[in-house]
Amino acid sequence: MITHQDCQYKIIDCHTHPDKSALANGWFLPPTSMAERFDFEKSCGVDRCCGSVISFEKFASFADVVKANRAALEIAKDASGFYYPGIHIHPGFAEESCRELETCVKKHGVRWVGELVGYINGYGDDYAAAGSDCIYALAAELGVPVNIHCGNLEVVAKLCRDFPKLNVVLAHPGDGKQLMMERTGLVASFPNLYLDLSGSGVMRYGFIRAAVDLAGANKILFGTDFPICNPAMYVHCVLSEPLTQEERIAIFSGNFKRLTGLNG
Repeated sequence: MITHQDCQYKIIDCHTHPDKSALANGWFLPPTSMAERFDFEKSCGVDRCCGSVISFEKFASFADVVKANRAALEIAKDASGFYYPGIHIHPGFAEESCRELETCVKKHGVRWVGELVGYINGYGDDYAAAGSDCIYALAAELGVPVNIHCGNLEVVAKLCRDFPKLNVVLAHPGDGKQLMMERTGLVASFPNLYLDLSGSGVMRYGFIRAAVDLAGANKILFGTDFPICNPAMYVHCVLSEPLTQEERIAIFSGNFKRLTGLNG
């Protein structure tokens, strides 16, 4: 396993899911403490991580959204700078989401929305639901990227067209060559759309090189989906692909820092 000291690159994992209460959102290993989880990421070479708390339950009310966000803020407070909180909004609660977004950004210094997982939290792929425009307009105004898990590329394209100043980060390359290149091609077609490498697809040798060739190294962010996926695999995939040093720097941390303004 790579150690923190072995890797010459600063690595920020933009797509993780900490959960201080249940600690049960991994698939195979038993729950561990947040300290142990963070220590494992560090052992894989990760310097900082980011992402939302996922309860794997539908948000029955906006109070559930707030509860998840406060849990993320609490974890960040205890993590000594290792974890950047990602927060939830909900397109079904537009006004409440705007108030929550503004509070989290202006009061708590949050710089990342998501990963939003509509199929788990009760709104499917309807990220651009009628009436939710105010959320994305506010996120664009505040300069906060929105990371979405969305299988409907028409919805992704609509968000990018309707809010050209909003930086949208599409979670997961997908799997299967056609789907992976369709998703990457969409990223290439919108200047405000980015791809994070979490989930399936990255293990397909040559994909990262192909994604960089198609969309540009400045459009790809390092993400893992830990604790569902093993961060060490993603680190080694980026290190082993035929990429330049500049491309690896952009993917590992440069793009995240540019989009969020965070300098961890």
